[in-house]
Amino acid sequence: MGAVESWSRVMRLLREHAPADHADLPGPATEEMLAHAEERMGLSFPRDLRAWLLRNNLDLPEEDVDDDAQCCGFAGFPDEGSFFLGIRAMERLYANRVTSVGFDPPDQPDNPFWRNEWIPFLSDRDGWSGKFIDARDGRIGRWFVGEITITGEYETLADYFDSLARTLTRIVDGSHPVCRVSEGRLVWS
Repeated sequence: MGAVESWSRVMRLLREHAPADHADLPGPATEEMLAHAEERMGLSFPRDLRAWLLRNNLDLPEEDVDDDAQCCGFAGFPDEGSFFLGIRAMERLYANRVTSVGFDPPDQPDNPFWRNEWIPFLSDRDGWSGKFIDARDGRIGRWFVGEITITGEYETLADYFDSLARTLTRIVDGSHPVCRVSEGRLVWS
């Protein structure tokens, strides 16, 4: 299953069981938006990331953006502490991480905290932790500032979305330890 099919499964689960959360999500990005972002970032989006963004560009409306936060997104999805980034938020976070030598720290090319080929797509509010897709091979990794970055946590974006669908299924059937659905929304305790 590809990223679009896996994401569609997540969206079906949200629409069916958390319709208020689903209704908050915006529509798709355009090819023009993606081309401009790629140009500004200086890299090409992997096929799966591009396909996902053409389904949902998860940027908040301009009036809802918190200028004091590094990253902004829809609260409570996919979990209580992080959220998916839209194109503007991806660019903003990427711009704060990119380095002139291509990786950070500059003396650790084989074990960096960050590489310029990593495109963030999920983050906490402060940009201290999140998930990225590697533009070189499409694998999904996880960063947390000050700790070792995990590369290849998931082989593909589809694999990550499949894990998210499994989590949503556990929430819906009442077997998730810290989340439930109430009044059409995911509620984290």
